[in-house]
Amino acid sequence: MPQASPAAAGGQANSAAGGQANSAAAGGQANSEYVLTLSCPDRVGIVHAVAAYLHQAGCNVLDSQQFGDRIAGRFFMRVHVESLQPTATTYQDLYSGFSPVAAEFAMDWELHDTAVQPRVLIMVSKAGHCLNDLLYRRAAESLGIDVPLVIGNHPDLAALARAHGVAFEHVPADPRDPLSAQRAEGRLLDLVGELNIDFVVLARYMRILSPALCAKLPGRIINIHHSFLPSFKGARPYHQAHAHGVKLIGATAHYVTANLDEGPIIEQEVARVDHTSSPEDLVAIGRDAERVALARAVRWHAEHRVLLHGRRTVIFR
Repeated sequence: MPQASPAAAGGQANSAAGGQANSAAAGGQANSEYVLTLSCPDRVGIVHAVAAYLHQAGCNVLDSQQFGDRIAGRFFMRVHVESLQPTATTYQDLYSGFSPVAAEFAMDWELHDTAVQPRVLIMVSKAGHCLNDLLYRRAAESLGIDVPLVIGNHPDLAALARAHGVAFEHVPADPRDPLSAQRAEGRLLDLVGELNIDFVVLARYMRILSPALCAKLPGRIINIHHSFLPSFKGARPYHQAHAHGVKLIGATAHYVTANLDEGPIIEQEVARVDHTSSPEDLVAIGRDAERVALARAVRWHAEHRVLLHGRRTVIFR
């Protein structure tokens, strides 16, 4: 997992400071909260060094989770802290002060201000169930993300996005026209930069992203994929599943890599079916599984609970 950049740190500090100033002006004085995530070669003293620094920095630990992979010899940790008033440590101070500790243990680490919601770009095609679910959860405040834009390679879901108060942009990506696909990916990268997007969600976006694009956004694109035992590829997967008499259907939320549908898995949801289930029943059940798996994956990523571990993930729920 990449280390947070000082530029990003400054941006978060400014955003959080503005919110805290407004809160103080209104008569409140909420403590700042941060999430520190890290991974490094496993050795004695990591937890002690992290806890000692946070104590010295005036932080109170609200939640701490860790995992040591004995096979790989690597250690993972997520710590949620609050910086106590009246001398609350700022994001920049906490970031700068932790850098020597991180260097000592060769950590890959990130620090996040929980007051700053991740900015998410959602990409869709024609199926709207995952988009509708994510935008509903965002509005219901059960999913802490900011969605400035939805991109569709078809215009079909424009009305749905706008009904949720989110802008929609139609960016065609014709698989028969290589130039069309290149223009679409170029536009996506432009928007990621212009809108300060933290990560991208493919909410049933039915186009394959190029290896070059995947390499530019590692660990920042989440996809939802129907998964079956056995796996059915191509058109009408639920009808294929019905023809084979499957007993379990499900969905897999994973990070997108250059290897199609083989990126690190974040979450999987399954449902049991039987001979009475029609193809239409399987489609409906499958859509529910897709909604649930994708929403969990997006929430865990947004809350900085997912750490990449090669082809795997470590998830602190």
